[in-house]
Amino acid sequence: MTLGSSFFFTCKSAFYSLHFNFRSCLRAMAKLSAVVLLLISRLVAAAAIQTVTWATRLESAKETTTNLQFYFHDTLSGKNPSAVRIAQAIDTDKSPTLFGIVMMADDPLTETPDPQSKLVGRAQGLYGSACQDQLSLIMSMSFVFVDGPYNRSSISLLGNNRAMNPVREMPIVGGTGFFRLARGYAIAQTHRMDFKTGDAIVRYNVTVVH
Repeated sequence: MTLGSSFFFTCKSAFYSLHFNFRSCLRAMAKLSAVVLLLISRLVAAAAIQTVTWATRLESAKETTTNLQFYFHDTLSGKNPSAVRIAQAIDTDKSPTLFGIVMMADDPLTETPDPQSKLVGRAQGLYGSACQDQLSLIMSMSFVFVDGPYNRSSISLLGNNRAMNPVREMPIVGGTGFFRLARGYAIAQTHRMDFKTGDAIVRYNVTVVH
């Protein structure tokens, strides 16, 4: 091989090596640009969310599921009833379902069906007859607990209670304290009912995610 041809071969090899390195550099820069653009877009999105001083976005934490079982004592009779009539329609007393009646309740919640058993909380709120052809109650109640780690915590129930059905399901729409941001459902089953006085004991099985 002559000196000229050797020099030409060396230059050609150097050119191809430089060309290959240049293309590799371009590919690396393209990947880096994509990563930078992605980071910039996320920063811009975060900045768009945090555009006010009175609101802060929080990342979601791991949720807990809690099951609660207790007995609801609704007493209309006697000298110290736990639920009292506060409003009614003109013809409520003529209705077979007492349509239009509204009751205010402060009902004890106990650990067992026995009214003298351990008090775990109180059901405080309103319920009213909302159906003309069957006993169907609209309930807006806070179950406020007084026992153990759930003391001063509450869950909120809002829904339709078809009281004559053996099993009813109602939604849990919120909560406070330990049950903050709660959602779930309550299964109600009548344990005992006195049709003469209206007194009732109802078993509640409640499942909440919070």
